[in-house]
Amino acid sequence: MQLLKTQGWTDYKLLDSGNGARLERFGKYLISKPDPQAIWKPYLPKSEWDKADVKYLEKGWSSNNLSPKWPLIYKDVKFYAKLTPFKHTGVFPEQILNWEYIEEKIAKANREVKILNLFGYTGIASLVAAASGAKVTHVDGSKPAITWAKENQALSELLDKPIRWLLDDAVEFTSREGRRGNIYDAIVMDPPVYGHGPNGEVWDFNISFPKLLENCRKILIPNPVFVIVNAYAISASSLMLKNMLEDYLGAAQNEIEYGELVLEQKSNGRLLSTGIFARYCSI
Repeated sequence: MQLLKTQGWTDYKLLDSGNGARLERFGKYLISKPDPQAIWKPYLPKSEWDKADVKYLEKGWSSNNLSPKWPLIYKDVKFYAKLTPFKHTGVFPEQILNWEYIEEKIAKANREVKILNLFGYTGIASLVAAASGAKVTHVDGSKPAITWAKENQALSELLDKPIRWLLDDAVEFTSREGRRGNIYDAIVMDPPVYGHGPNGEVWDFNISFPKLLENCRKILIPNPVFVIVNAYAISASSLMLKNMLEDYLGAAQNEIEYGELVLEQKSNGRLLSTGIFARYCSI
């Protein structure tokens, strides 16, 4: 079990955390938002937190002169940050370690890699993969998320890259792909705890995740370039993800790495856990 630890990158830093909140910089803006696990004491004084351009309060975001969306950049991939009703910006900075992993594995494959990105949301992982030379199928059950992802593709000037943007339910789509005989070299997924597909399909992690992995096994090559699973706000450890990849995808223990995704805050190096992950690679 390991910690995937990041200090962020040029356009993102976790400055501090505590009293149930995070203080972060996304590009040119300082943002204070809730984090229920950060019940420790902040390191920075209140005067630093008061510099935030926007704060999430009980009734939602409170800000002055904040753009409805603003661009961020990771290497050659550009994407918009926006304030959502879900207390986030559509950018999950701890994922930079998975973006780097995707780039590394695609380069190592030394061929065109066919990638399926499930619950792909705003599409940053899809764009990173496409910019690295992969052929991407991006699936999400939210029409606004697909629209946002396409905006990010245009902003990144990657409109010529082979990305299929599909509004669909992950379980239903992978089931159909199995019947069609379509095969993928790699899969990325960020399944929520609960959710709904575009036609009202119900996603319940404990019930739906095993079904999804069963479908995925049928559409993966025998020795996948990689499989990445991230999970947030779920009452389970990364051991659960490891065990699931072993049982449902036939991964060997030495082919899996698993643990927590963490951010290292700039103020004093304290670590903030953001979720759990498991990665499977057999090449």
